[in-house]
Amino acid sequence: MITAADYTVIALYFIFILAAGVLFRKFLSNTSDYFRGGGKMFWWMTGSSAFMTQFSAWTFIGAASKAYVDGPIILTIFVANAVGFFINYLLLAPMLRQTRVVTAIESIRLRLGKGNEQFYTWMNIPIGLIYAAIWLNAVGKFFTQAFPGFELVPTIIALGLVVMLVSVVGGSWAVSATDFIQLTLLMLVTIVTAAFSLHAVGGPGELIAQIPHESAFGNDVTLPALAVFWMLTVLLKQIISTNSMTNANRYLNARDSSHARKAALLASILFLVGSVIWFIPPMAASIIYPDIAGMVSPDFANPSELSYVVMAQNILPNGMIGLFIVGMFAATMSSMDTGLNKNAGYFIVNFYKPVLRKNSSEKEQFWAGNIASLVMGLAVIGIALYLEVLANQGEGKGLFEIMLSFGAIVAVPIAVPIILCLFIRNTPDWAGWSCALVGIVTAVLINHVFTAPWFEGLIGHDLSGREESDYLYIITVVLNVVLVSGWFFFTRLFYRGYSKERQTEVDRFWSDLHRPVEADEMTSELDGPQCRIIGWMAGIFGGFMTLLMVIIPNDLAGRSAFFFCSAVLLGVSFLLLRSAKRADARHASIK
Repeated sequence: MITAADYTVIALYFIFILAAGVLFRKFLSNTSDYFRGGGKMFWWMTGSSAFMTQFSAWTFIGAASKAYVDGPIILTIFVANAVGFFINYLLLAPMLRQTRVVTAIESIRLRLGKGNEQFYTWMNIPIGLIYAAIWLNAVGKFFTQAFPGFELVPTIIALGLVVMLVSVVGGSWAVSATDFIQLTLLMLVTIVTAAFSLHAVGGPGELIAQIPHESAFGNDVTLPALAVFWMLTVLLKQIISTNSMTNANRYLNARDSSHARKAALLASILFLVGSVIWFIPPMAASIIYPDIAGMVSPDFANPSELSYVVMAQNILPNGMIGLFIVGMFAATMSSMDTGLNKNAGYFIVNFYKPVLRKNSSEKEQFWAGNIASLVMGLAVIGIALYLEVLANQGEGKGLFEIMLSFGAIVAVPIAVPIILCLFIRNTPDWAGWSCALVGIVTAVLINHVFTAPWFEGLIGHDLSGREESDYLYIITVVLNVVLVSGWFFFTRLFYRGYSKERQTEVDRFWSDLHRPVEADEMTSELDGPQCRIIGWMAGIFGGFMTLLMVIIPNDLAGRSAFFFCSAVLLGVSFLLLRSAKRADARHASIK
């Protein structure tokens, strides 16, 4: 049951988010500040934002459904994310920061020319909108279950409008600042939910012993080798997606190369820790609530997608469900507002300015970015509603398969060439867009030639429904990687050098890529304020959690949960406020 305390927590959260937009607006002076924070953020802000852009409420809806049905195999995706970000830490994070651009696609223009700038702009914007729609659809399902009486369609529209408003008002500074607060709240509530879930099933040993799955790979597995190949393919795909040049946006806001590297390590650690705790509740739900379809509205096409929600509602202490709702909304809001800000940046910096309005002023570009964010936000809402129409008509696969299939078919062929071009020189500019077209042709071949029935005939074995989906995912990713990579190397045979203008751009790209970025005195001016604002936000929320611990009737376990959350928030507040004082002192000494 949702209590007054829960509604108060939710209201306080929205007040904080809107306040962040107002407080950080004074940090904005140009489009670089609006779209990438001017490259002046600390590693913990950059790392939080990098993590949250790779994360959404899909984890607790679509991925939770996979955990409920098939068990621990879902951890593969999130461990793979941790590996991908660790590779960022070892190599790519500082390199991507060192491109010294406002948007990631600017670096693609320097490396692959103006044609690829437009190609990747108009490939990435629709992809970003579709991903955001999947996330919004997921969080809409969650809110509908959490608030009895709410209908899904109005919920999707309302939440989409809220996210759109925050994205337009705040810019990248507010987005990254709220990402840090939202990350803290998210990790706290998921740790508490995991702990109470373990207690409900009798501890870790009982969870492992009672998981009702046919094998270690889950249910409907007739060919274990295929499940192993699926896991390896997921690892490959996530490494590709986390190391693409288009993800330079994650590190362009870092104050220097060192902070970019630390940010990547933080994201890697968070995914590694999170993969352990996030899926305990849905796996526990498969034990405690084996017939979950009878516990949710019959309107939902995939009841297992609400396993995490059902578990939380039945085990969390009084007053904690509000923080849980905040955590779930934060998971999607952070991904959506970052996505809208990034896509608006692509539109303004990589299309509006160089194509439509070459002589536009900074002020004009700023307001055009606001309008672009509004339009894209409305598009996300429309796509999210369409996904639900497909699901209700029985044409949708469910959020888990939609997310994986979309990434395999579209994201991989786009990402492969712009990873390779970070290391391989002497390729013609058309290598970029032609590789993506090869990937699209590959997808057509898979749908019409290398189908699941073809594979069954090849191996002489009938696949289950799940295995058919796994096979299509494997063949799509592997063929895309092999054929697209092969085509990229093949294009080198046609390299005949660049024009003088292009050679200058390419030389600048390679020079910047390996030249470390060092924070300047201008950057230090904002070190104290960014720590202070977020520190006070964490402190106020921590104080409120302490108040709830005292006034809400709970047993010792329930009060301990509130104490844990308040202690962490107050501790974070103390550390940030202390850092703000030190940053102010450093800046004063520079002056």
